Amino acid sequence: MPEPKPMDRILTGIPEFDLVLRGGLPKERLHLLEGAPGTGKTTIALQFLLQGQRDGRRCLYVTLSESRAELCASAASHGWSLDGIGIFDLIPLEAQLERQQSVLYPAEVDLGETMRLITDRIEQDAPDLVVIDSLSELRLLARDHLRYRRQILALKQFLQGRRCTTLVLDDLTGPQGGGELHSLMHSVMSLEQIERTYGAARRRLRIAKMRGAEYQSGWHDFAITPGNVLVFPGLIADEHRAAFAPEPVSSGLDAIDELMGGGITRGTTTMLVGPSGAGKSSIALQYVMAAVQRGEHSAYFSFDETFATLSMRSIALGLDVAESVRRGDLSWTRANPSRLSPGEFVWQVRRQVEDHGARLVVIDSLNSYLATMPEETALTLQMHELLTYLNNQGVVTILVLAQQGVIGDVENPVDLSFMSDTVVLLRFFEVGGEVRKAISVVKKRAGVHELSIREFRLFPDGMQVGPRLMDFHGILTGVPAYDGSRDPLLTPRPQSG
Repeated sequence: MPEPKPMDRILTGIPEFDLVLRGGLPKERLHLLEGAPGTGKTTIALQFLLQGQRDGRRCLYVTLSESRAELCASAASHGWSLDGIGIFDLIPLEAQLERQQSVLYPAEVDLGETMRLITDRIEQDAPDLVVIDSLSELRLLARDHLRYRRQILALKQFLQGRRCTTLVLDDLTGPQGGGELHSLMHSVMSLEQIERTYGAARRRLRIAKMRGAEYQSGWHDFAITPGNVLVFPGLIADEHRAAFAPEPVSSGLDAIDELMGGGITRGTTTMLVGPSGAGKSSIALQYVMAAVQRGEHSAYFSFDETFATLSMRSIALGLDVAESVRRGDLSWTRANPSRLSPGEFVWQVRRQVEDHGARLVVIDSLNSYLATMPEETALTLQMHELLTYLNNQGVVTILVLAQQGVIGDVENPVDLSFMSDTVVLLRFFEVGGEVRKAISVVKKRAGVHELSIREFRLFPDGMQVGPRLMDFHGILTGVPAYDGSRDPLLTPRPQSG
């Protein structure tokens, strides 16, 4: 049986969108790009034609909703020029006072005449790529569902005979929306804009249909910035695997490595759990700087802390984060949950791994990540896919999860321990009127670990981890109490000089 012939594709001008499309739009077909006003249809269509122009193809933009001047102004806002791209504007009379004889007034003629003018212009220009913006205007002219469908079918047959690739836009206005045309289209791409209660709106797209061609299904976040449409393809972890040795990774402190049973295993996820101020971020920073000292690139994604605060704390711990960032050994990213979409965050992590070779990734904290949108179940699944991807790449991943409450009975805001291969628990405890900190490992899938509890101190002498403390009770209730002597407890190091 002969192998299927690969379908010729046309690039959209948006590289990540082409990844979702598995190589671009099928050539010489009719494609529908639908979405409510403001979702980015025109911007994507312009990039499609600009890419075609760069590839040496003849391009035509047929607009029934915007004038040539408006279209050029929209392109100019992105720093683009439409010189060399044919523009045929067919807009209502009241939208422009001075018009040339060739301009159509849709309010005064029927759909058949409109379609004839469109096909005449396509025959005249003989373009390779065509954009028709938008079908909503044609739907309004038809005033009859059957007639409208017949005319679109005739347009499809005409375009196929011209051997051109056509992108038609639809803003889904009108009583019937645009779903009635899906069966006539080779592919259907849907855009959506979601308004949040607070923060930037979230844009996303999906391929609803593509006949005889492979594509990546599901929703994909995207953003429109000056000069670019940035698509963030959904992550499929099983498509990304790398060979690596599951070796232990050191923190740079012997006592922590002993507690971890020799270190964190490469290609695993470690969760640092504890109340606010217990030292979770500081321990994560210790692992980051140890990796940098080994010559491994690291990436730190902070949802909560500014770089200035992190830098000051690192100096107190005897570490120099600012110098590592300046040299490029450490990538520090301030992730703003009110502006960042989950898909964009996953894409940023991937770029650190695939473009910069990051071998250790810190996400601080999961609490703020979960606040990026209210659909907690979807976010948890997305985080699970990201962690599986990082594990497949042999990356050491450290997650920070702040528990609710500071002292007494603290609780997890959400149970994500199932995602982690190692769980490190941090707690406050009191001795002799002093508040101290304790650290213990409660889970490690990749090997054995120490079952005891150790005290650790952050300031003023840098991070210290003490010997095993055996005289604790109340560990499982979440309120540890120490009944032993003060001999094994940490004391400040004597100041030199």
